[in-house]
Formats: sequence, C-alpha cells, structure tokens
Amino acid sequence: MSIKRGQILEGIVKGITQFGAFVELPDGKVGLVHISEVADEFVEDIKKYLKENQTVKVKVINVKEDGKISLSIKRANEAMKRENERKRTKDDFEAKLSKFLKDSNQKIVEYNKRFDGKRR
Repeated sequence: MSIKRGQILEGIVKGITQFGAFVELPDGKVGLVHISEVADEFVEDIKKYLKENQTVKVKVINVKEDGKISLSIKRANEAMKRENERKRTKDDFEAKLSKFLKDSNQKIVEYNKRFDGKRR
C-alpha cells in the first residue's frame, strides 16, 4: 500500500514521547503525530489524550523522501466532520427534493381532477 499525502488511515499508537506519538499504519510503516497535531486545544501532556495500543484515525500530512511520515489526528477529525456534514446536507437536500416532487405530483393530480370536466 502506497501512503500518500491527504489520506485518512487508521493506525495503532505504538509509542508516546514528550513531542508526539508514533503510529503504526496498516502497511506496517510508522509515522509521527506531533503533539501540536493531537487535538484542537493546547496539549501539555500527550498521555492525557493517547494511550499505547490505542487505535486512532490519522491524516497523512507529509511523506518525505527519506520515508518519514507526518500525521495528524486533529486534521483527520476535521476531515471526518466535514464529510459527515456534507453527507447530512446531501441527505437533507434529497429529502426536500423528494417532498417537493411528491407535493408537486399531488397538485397536478388535483388540478387535473378539477379541470378535467371543463375541458370537454
């Protein structure tokens, strides 16, 4: 599996340091989530947010030529929130469209009943 910038993957926290967490990705490669990319708020103690062997969703920020992979948990969460909002908006639109079509068809039927006898 080729890891590319922008992908959202699921990984397992394999190590925690003062500056971040090492996350093993599905293909066995390991990337770093810097402490600034763990949460939307200031993180003083990363161990309050992550535990070893915890499964997390991460977004690939960068893949360097030397193989180092930069990851972000907070950007993955933002992307998933945007995707859920987009799906919800799409569902809302489709529900409104369906209701409009149903109401429109009902009005056409009523109109035809009302004016059917007057045409002849």
